[in-house]
Amino acid sequence: MSLEVKIPPMGESITSGILAKWHVKNGDLVKKDQPLFELETDKITSEGTAEAAGQITFTIAAGTDVKIGQVVATINTAVMPPALSPAPISEIPSPVTAVTSPAVRRLAAETGLDPATIAGTGKANRVTKGDMLAASEVGRIIPNAPSAAPAPAPSPIENQKSPIENITTRQTRTKMSKLRQTIAGRLVRAQHEAAMLTTFNECDMSAVMALRAKYQDDFVKKHGVKLGFMSFFTKAVVHALKDVPAVNAQIDGDSIIQNHYYHISMAVSTEKGLMVPVIRNCDQLGMAEIEKSIAEAAKKARDGKIAMADLEGGVFTITNGGIFGSMLSTPILNSPQSAILGLHAINERPIALNGQVVIRPMMYLALSYDHRLVDGKEAVTFLVKIKQLIEDPARLAIGI
Repeated sequence: MSLEVKIPPMGESITSGILAKWHVKNGDLVKKDQPLFELETDKITSEGTAEAAGQITFTIAAGTDVKIGQVVATINTAVMPPALSPAPISEIPSPVTAVTSPAVRRLAAETGLDPATIAGTGKANRVTKGDMLAASEVGRIIPNAPSAAPAPAPSPIENQKSPIENITTRQTRTKMSKLRQTIAGRLVRAQHEAAMLTTFNECDMSAVMALRAKYQDDFVKKHGVKLGFMSFFTKAVVHALKDVPAVNAQIDGDSIIQNHYYHISMAVSTEKGLMVPVIRNCDQLGMAEIEKSIAEAAKKARDGKIAMADLEGGVFTITNGGIFGSMLSTPILNSPQSAILGLHAINERPIALNGQVVIRPMMYLALSYDHRLVDGKEAVTFLVKIKQLIEDPARLAIGI
């Protein structure tokens, strides 16, 4: 019996994508639920799995544009994989690496590293993408690279290349992914369609850092997650949105839609590009719930397991370039939202305080907003509210 392998439905707004990679070879014997291919769309990246065991035959090559529901392979279920015989003890894979993420499998294929030989730091000792990258960096692994004697140094005359030298021999051309194309298009449209303006302020992080240091151990013991800065800023954003509702609105044609809920989008950097999963009803969540939700959403995005529902419905975005060392930036709006808050690196700087010069851990804050809807006074008021709440986090508890 032959079973068709089709591109699975991904949501109403997704009709096509690119079959980016096959995880198996043409003619392989596959097992039920085994990952078969990686599908890139303009919004998410996901995997297709086998609905039955058998021998697979491709009808589409990797890198091909495909439609939702299109047949990309067939599985001959009459040809079954051989029964697995007990392996010698030395060959039995460690339970630590019995389950690996798509990112780990991809790195294993690219570097030749066996995840079973790496000590995992993830949940239940699973090997993570970070573990693979660290092991690859330590070993400086270059897959299948034959050893060769060093080439003789060119003479000075040979180094004097012609100014019209063809540089294409030193370039690599790859097709832009659907996701990257869509991100690029949205960013350009956001700049063309909105009257975007950015206002800045600086924030003394001393109080939040002291609070985290004081309660971190107890927080981890009780909730099983670290108390980070993002939960403070998320709560501060919710308070500020309530005080300045114009920021929690959006333009639709000639109408203004006022939102009365607080779904906050969190920008996450992934191998495929920037993704912005949404943490819902942040006004109803505690600090621990926010931290857990952010960690889960970021992991799903980086593992390529994000779903369309995870990206929809946000009213305001927070992006943290500070984790990469950014001192200052002007973030671009996440359309159709009307504002986005950019966080930056925390650096000790001298400031004037009560007539004295003191050293404090300072962070620059940037609020980009759509000036068609949000006036300068409202934008500045919103950002000052964020500053006040972070510099005096007791305000978050008593709601002022």
